[in-house]
Amino acid sequence: MAQQHTTSLRLRLRYRFDNLVAGGTAPLIGWLAAACLTVVVPASAVLVWADRAAPTTLSGRLTAVWVSVGQTLKVGGAVGSPLYVLASVTLALVALLFVSTLVSLITTGINQRIMSLRRGHSTVLEAGHTVVLGWSDQILPVVTELVAANANQRRRTIAVLAPKDKVDMEDEIATGLGGTGARPGHGGGTGARPGTRTGTGTTRIICRSGPTTDPTVLARVSPQTSKAVLVLPPDGDAGDAHVVKTLLALDAALPRPRDTVVVAAVRDARNHLTAKLAAGPGGHVLCADEIIARLLVQTARQPGLSLVYQELLDFDGDEFYTATAQGLAGRTFGEALLAFSTSSVVGLLRADGRVVLNPDTGTPIDADDRIILVSEDDDTAVPEPAGHWVDEDAIVTARPRSPYAERLLLLGWNRRAPLVVEQLDEFAGPGATLDVVALGDGAARRCDAEVTAARGRLEVAFHSGDITDPDVLAKLDVPSYDSVIVIGETDREGTAPAAAPPGADPPAPAPEDGSGTDDRTLVTLLHLRAIGEAAGCELPLTTEMSDDGNRLLAPARAGADFIVSGRLISLLMTQISESGHLADVFAELFRAEGSEFYLRPAADYVRTGREVSFATVVESARRRRECAVGYRLRAQTATAPAYGVRLNPDKRRRVRFGEHDWVVVLAEN
Repeated sequence: MAQQHTTSLRLRLRYRFDNLVAGGTAPLIGWLAAACLTVVVPASAVLVWADRAAPTTLSGRLTAVWVSVGQTLKVGGAVGSPLYVLASVTLALVALLFVSTLVSLITTGINQRIMSLRRGHSTVLEAGHTVVLGWSDQILPVVTELVAANANQRRRTIAVLAPKDKVDMEDEIATGLGGTGARPGHGGGTGARPGTRTGTGTTRIICRSGPTTDPTVLARVSPQTSKAVLVLPPDGDAGDAHVVKTLLALDAALPRPRDTVVVAAVRDARNHLTAKLAAGPGGHVLCADEIIARLLVQTARQPGLSLVYQELLDFDGDEFYTATAQGLAGRTFGEALLAFSTSSVVGLLRADGRVVLNPDTGTPIDADDRIILVSEDDDTAVPEPAGHWVDEDAIVTARPRSPYAERLLLLGWNRRAPLVVEQLDEFAGPGATLDVVALGDGAARRCDAEVTAARGRLEVAFHSGDITDPDVLAKLDVPSYDSVIVIGETDREGTAPAAAPPGADPPAPAPEDGSGTDDRTLVTLLHLRAIGEAAGCELPLTTEMSDDGNRLLAPARAGADFIVSGRLISLLMTQISESGHLADVFAELFRAEGSEFYLRPAADYVRTGREVSFATVVESARRRRECAVGYRLRAQTATAPAYGVRLNPDKRRRVRFGEHDWVVVLAEN
């Protein structure tokens, strides 16, 4: 027997109402009119019959009821001949229809405009602003550094275009900048000033939604009137291809010749040339793999160098700037080194745009040249001679050091590993050896022939092992190595980085630039810390990470060397976007030949144990054809935030160096 179900009256009425609404406009209007009349006519009759001043006759009262109904329903309620009443009601209905339609159209238009603004489809009407194209983990470092760069300027704007919801972008940026929930850039063409609650200071942040590979969509952020455009590489294996397509779209959207600085980044070195061609003349394309590999090797050979680059690349401390010769024309580069008391001279920007870092001290300075220097800001590079602060008695000659055979250890393997090995080989001395420990035979063995063909002096040995396994690390005798490099480990063919237990499904592959590689790196660092504590020594570690947030979790000593790939490229891009010529400065720093930064013993420059001016250090370095830009004190290497590093000190400042302190110099190897 079928079970009987009872339905409540409320549900039945709601069901019938839903069917009524679904029936269309005409039935809905009819039922709405019937419902209104059902309420209005009886209510009007009650009002008339209850009114003591109402007509006494039935016809008079019915007429009064009609007038009340007409006024309530806005149809006039006119009285007179039937034709007059019909015409009056018709006009009232037409007027009501017109007003209702007009209100509906206005409301619809306003709603569409609001939805368009919320979707981020309106055009940014700005000039001299900075455009950021794309969305990735680099967005917050880029925006943060751009805000810091604009701190001493008024009414600067950052326009972000990405295939992401506008409101979501605003919320994520506001949260990342330490906001309280206020969204930057609300409103129409330019957005409202967000204020300091979102940590943007006087900088406005405007978000627009759409694909960055469509030239017509690019017009929403007005790249043709901007001072700089930054193209961020999206996360994932297809990120470089997306950067190339965006650069092609941007090249089509920007007129030529153009004054806008275009800065982009690709991850894989094989895509570097393609991206440079797509960027067109004047475009600057950074290759993340080459830069990161270079800095990993430089830092492994010069502990503490990552802190120097961090200070130089962010906008919180001292950075690279250029200044006019201002009276230095006709003098030599060596004389310019002591011509600024509060800035550190490192090179020349020639009139033809050529960058020369650490040129010969006898190089003459032309009137059209600009001085490349490290300074606190672009308005602090003021000439002020510091030569009279030099203490000749404190200058010493470097002590000879006997070369020795270095033992190097590389833990992990990824796409950048062959570049790291090649860079290590360039600096390797006689008898230098490198041990590589990576998972299985897949990654390391398949690259064995490639690396062997590229190396010359470095003896490389590959070993199979899981770098997260404490037993594998214990067998390596890690404290016996002169330098240890830990890089994010992924298999070249995308297979799982670790073997699965018998009978279990294999683990999912870790992304090349994702958090999975950092997770394995953190585990490795945890075991290395235990090894260092057991040996009673401090391991000479240089670590590569993808996410700056994971660096804060790293079980390492304060001030340890970390190369955070995403943040590093973000800092470089923002620096170049502010000054396009800095692309050539960084290209000189990161290429194999030429000058680069070193941390060298202070005892090789000045007498230790006594106070000397930094001008004395600069003069001593000048005599060695080097540019001194700072120092690092060993006693403060574990003290945040500088960890002993002081760049661009006042040349009049006196410092007492110890035997184990360092001087930061720009020099040839």
